[in-house]
Amino acid sequence: MVSGLKKESANAAAIKAFVVNRVGDFGFALGIFLIFYLFGTVNYSEVFQQIPTVVDKNLSFLGFNVKAIDLVCLLLFVGAMGKSAQILLHTWLPDAMEGPTPVSALIHAATMVTAGVFLVVRCSPIYEYSPLILNFITIIGMTTAFFAATVALVQTDIKKIIAYSTCSQLGYMFFAAGVGAYNVAMFHLFTHAFFKALLFLGSGSVIHAFKDEQNINNMGGVWKKLPYTYALMIIGTLALTGFPFLSGFYSKDAIIEFAYLRGNTVGYYAAGIGIITAFLTSIYSWRLIFKTFHGEYNNKVINIDETHESPLVMLVPLFILSLGAVFAGFLFKELFIGHGDNLFWAESIKFLEPLSTEHPPLWFLLLTPCLVLLSIPTAYYLFVKNKELPSAIASMNKPLYNFLVNKWYFDELYDVLFIKSSKKLGLFLWKFCDGTIIDGFGPDGISSFIKKCSIKATKFQSGFIYQYAFVMLLGFSALLTFLIVK
Repeated sequence: MVSGLKKESANAAAIKAFVVNRVGDFGFALGIFLIFYLFGTVNYSEVFQQIPTVVDKNLSFLGFNVKAIDLVCLLLFVGAMGKSAQILLHTWLPDAMEGPTPVSALIHAATMVTAGVFLVVRCSPIYEYSPLILNFITIIGMTTAFFAATVALVQTDIKKIIAYSTCSQLGYMFFAAGVGAYNVAMFHLFTHAFFKALLFLGSGSVIHAFKDEQNINNMGGVWKKLPYTYALMIIGTLALTGFPFLSGFYSKDAIIEFAYLRGNTVGYYAAGIGIITAFLTSIYSWRLIFKTFHGEYNNKVINIDETHESPLVMLVPLFILSLGAVFAGFLFKELFIGHGDNLFWAESIKFLEPLSTEHPPLWFLLLTPCLVLLSIPTAYYLFVKNKELPSAIASMNKPLYNFLVNKWYFDELYDVLFIKSSKKLGLFLWKFCDGTIIDGFGPDGISSFIKKCSIKATKFQSGFIYQYAFVMLLGFSALLTFLIVK
């Protein structure tokens, strides 16, 4: 029964992943087709050179008269949303955590999910001419960042918490691109690779120690048993939360600052949501650390003495990644977003207007680091000292808690829109089209007809000589009649 439910859940996840990724692919394919239609080429340099010639060109799309440049940017961004798991097209990312942990680390740090961010940044010469779509990207990015952070607050699977963290950080990257800070988006993508791979491989070390247990509620109290994994995951968590002077501090704070310096309404909203999300990120990240390594040991199946530190083959990659999590932001800040950034990026990123060189107010600069620091004792009190308080808060806010546990009900919505309709379509194609029509008029129908004819023919084999003689006489009479008529 349980195996059947897991199989059904896996099938539903596969259908959702297929649908959301095909939506992204379809949007991207339409965008490429439109680029070829407008420019006669899909070569980056040739397209970028011709962009000013189509800025004022309008097209009719789905009954609407839209600017060609806006439509191109929108369709390309739909493809980026699918690949980089932005809200509405994000559901495949947490489900991908069923795969091996090293694969998860690669997907989240360096490959598929970063492709959408790279696409938008690489196409900055196009997006710079479409303020409307840049604002749209900012809204989608900041919404994704906040959405994923709220969901991560109540997850219990250690890998899914980190997966939603990736989704949230990708939102930061997109709203950085949306406010025109393309180089900052790439800087955060770069630093994020170190601490996110570190956290994923660290979670793999924890899962290994607990013999494949992934529920953080079934862990706790093992920081002395796993000292190296614990220390390295602390480093990854500090970097993720933007702790001062670690890699995430330089890139994430830069995103929030440039959103603020954008100076428009969308930029201010993005900066505010970015600060709130940074606080939520710190809370759920320390929740993972405290529930995994601190407090009482909660596993009823595995004795605490059976838990053990991972071998060097697992710890050495963690140590190497921790160096990047600590130093990558400081070492590469000037190269990516400093005064020499134009020399580094050359023509790969285009700015119609140079990014602001002003500095936000001091209170704004201090706000995010202060919240990050405040979150550590807050999380310690909630998840170690007074563990009943989170349950009490959840009980008092049951609708909100259920809303977050059910991931804003996106899965239920997609079940209605895609899963059930797909199953009905599949049953129709199977039962009616395949079973009734193809098999009915094809092999099953032909074999059934031959079988009926055979049954009828066997009745002639009675064993009585007079019946055989009668049949022979009928045949002779028919042949003789045919010859006479002819």
